[in-house]
Amino acid sequence: MMHPDDDADDGGDNVELHRSRGALPLAIVCVAGGVMVLAVAGEGLLRRLVAISVILIGGAALLNALRPFRFVIGADGLQVRRPRLRGTYAWAQFDALALDDAGRLVGVPGPGLPSGAPATGRHPRDGRPAVELLDLTQVRESPDEVAAALTRYAGGRFTDARSPLGGADLDFTIGLRGYDVREVDRLVRRAREALARGGPAERRAARAEIEQARAAGLLVALRGYHTGQVDAALDALCAALTDTDTPTDRTTSP
Repeated sequence: MMHPDDDADDGGDNVELHRSRGALPLAIVCVAGGVMVLAVAGEGLLRRLVAISVILIGGAALLNALRPFRFVIGADGLQVRRPRLRGTYAWAQFDALALDDAGRLVGVPGPGLPSGAPATGRHPRDGRPAVELLDLTQVRESPDEVAAALTRYAGGRFTDARSPLGGADLDFTIGLRGYDVREVDRLVRRAREALARGGPAERRAARAEIEQARAAGLLVALRGYHTGQVDAALDALCAALTDTDTPTDRTTSP
């Protein structure tokens, strides 16, 4: 949950995001377990290599979790402290900001934005090159909370480009004789990726894949997803893929 930033220098009403520490315990376990295996590996080369690999992976995750992080949304702009992007950026330094289905906040550079951060993303609506400002999967606050703060402070510069289902959790009930879990998960993931990052061709392909799978009949498993819930969700995803496949997606906003 977001909280106002109490630092007087930040104006008092700013909203500060907090890094998620969900990966920290696993990283510590990986490092500790790798060290223990390495200690008892003896002359076994394979065990030593596996232990070293686990330590390196856990160490990288631990380093990432402990890196300095700051992301504050306020009336004057964004305060950012993360790798390759540090400083205070006024709203006027962005031509546009957008939140996509993948949970990424991107900003289209405007006048005066430093060139240190490369444009590694694109605006989800018009495709303009953009700087990835934040991966919301790495913070404790929900995308809805972040979108509300950006709407409040960034105004018309911010676009919540998430599709109606693209950012939602589809929590299907599992019971006896339902749709195969793996097939449904694959179709839903394909649709979400097309909504988040695909163009018209990718969206049409994702929609066609869903329609073909349903026409052939979705696999039924002894334990699977509730058929009625899945049918309703796939209907909504097909509608979202159709609605976003419009000429407005291929033009630049004025």
